[in-house]
Amino acid sequence: MTDSFLIGLDYGSESARGVLIDTASGQQIGSHTHSYRHGIMTQQLPGGGALPRGWALQNAADYIEAAQDILSKLGSGRNIDGIGLGFTASSPMPTTLTGQPLSELYPDDPHAYVKLWKHGAAQKFADDINARGGSYLDNFGGKVSGEWLLAKAVQIANEAPKLWSETARFIESGDWLVWQLSGQERRSLGFAAYKAQYSDSDGYPKDITDGLEQRLTLPHPVGSPAGNLTQAWRIKTGIEGKATVAVSVIDSHVALPATGAVRTGCLVGALGTSAAYLFLSERFHALPTGIEGVAYNGSIRDLWCYESGQASFGDTLAWFVRNFPRAGNADESFKLYNSEAAMLAPGENRLVALDWWNGNRVPLADSRLSGILMGLSMDTTSVGIYRALMESLCFGARSIVDLFAAGDINVERVLMTSGLAQNNPLLIQIMADVMNRPIEVPEIANPTAVGAAIHGAVAAGVVSSYEEGAARFGAKSYRHYIPEEKHVVVYETLFQLYREMSNSVRARAAMHTLSGMPTAETLVEGSAEKIIKPLLGS
Repeated sequence: MTDSFLIGLDYGSESARGVLIDTASGQQIGSHTHSYRHGIMTQQLPGGGALPRGWALQNAADYIEAAQDILSKLGSGRNIDGIGLGFTASSPMPTTLTGQPLSELYPDDPHAYVKLWKHGAAQKFADDINARGGSYLDNFGGKVSGEWLLAKAVQIANEAPKLWSETARFIESGDWLVWQLSGQERRSLGFAAYKAQYSDSDGYPKDITDGLEQRLTLPHPVGSPAGNLTQAWRIKTGIEGKATVAVSVIDSHVALPATGAVRTGCLVGALGTSAAYLFLSERFHALPTGIEGVAYNGSIRDLWCYESGQASFGDTLAWFVRNFPRAGNADESFKLYNSEAAMLAPGENRLVALDWWNGNRVPLADSRLSGILMGLSMDTTSVGIYRALMESLCFGARSIVDLFAAGDINVERVLMTSGLAQNNPLLIQIMADVMNRPIEVPEIANPTAVGAAIHGAVAAGVVSSYEEGAARFGAKSYRHYIPEEKHVVVYETLFQLYREMSNSVRARAAMHTLSGMPTAETLVEGSAEKIIKPLLGS
């Protein structure tokens, strides 16, 4: 009998990772990570063209390069049953009818590239969409985010109409990569529902911008096969066997079966560069106020999944360590900051931070908002600030869980996953104390990529359900964090201060002003008054 395997691909913001799983034993027997050649483009295009503030782009060619590298290293000469794919979202791109990225045809036009999820320059178009309203917003709290596909489509149509006229397909990068691997354009219901507000009853939203519906195609539920790996990719990678490619899944959602979250009542936090919190339910509940959205069959088959999140999580800590290093490299700086922050008692730093370093995703869906650090004094230390930032991330997470509770949704089990959850026990203990809830962390390597492999197993018929896939290939054990009562009391006080900051309308107005602040070179007579007046109020 020939050995057979699964491959799971996890495409994040900075790099892609793959895992190889033995189908018979369920064990991970290999993994490989590939960093994107062009990374996240926030300053300039590959050819050197400057980018405005708030832009975050990627080059589709990097995704192909990563796929070829990972699939070759893991799959060459092996019999592969299924390939699954998780992808950071919403990261759409314009292409031709055959799927060629327009960035290959127009390398000097920034609108021709992938707009990464953290591309904030589309927020004003989201605001316009929200002001018009529509029934398609009912399952998304009455608003869309500038991070999502609709606002990014409108931005291209308004700012680059000639390029939009040549866009035959506007497609999430995860769906595009599945198209390249399988030769079939098979969009994912997860991406379509959560990031483009698709519904089975009404399709995509109407009247967003001219021709948008014609540039989108009907999606397929998660676990659906897109097709088998093409002959061209088999030659490039050496992969043998059936190699069924599953439709893509949002990266935070794809981890669910690997963590064992395949049943109602589970809340899973995927703590990465940003953070997503996903609640699974057998029955539909009215969307709690502030929660981003809900869809059926877009994350796990036969379950509703409520999505919410923080626009900045691990990258907030990375920002601090990068700008205020304690050692010659980031890893050593993180270790030093964590070890010293663990020696501080809750409240000892006398600081409270607001975690909006990359805007606010829930409940405000506003990428123009920014962070706050309150309580600075001559006694403040860099370690104290680092701990305040960690605590702010946990306050943001608790505010989301509180929204579920306020919406009469009973969260029965809380799990946190990702490398950050596994490698930073201080962070998870703080989160348990702030939430006053037990938290479980699945003890499994590469959970996002493993989750993708499970989706591949479902699509290929290796398993009959996500429950079976989770049992065979998912986590077998969990690390448990229990709230410490004396810490809970202190954090309750700090959390209320956090709530006051986050509820301040004047603070948010000031953030908007700072976000749109012109440079000295662009100021004209009277502009100072226009900037200050909105802050004065009535």
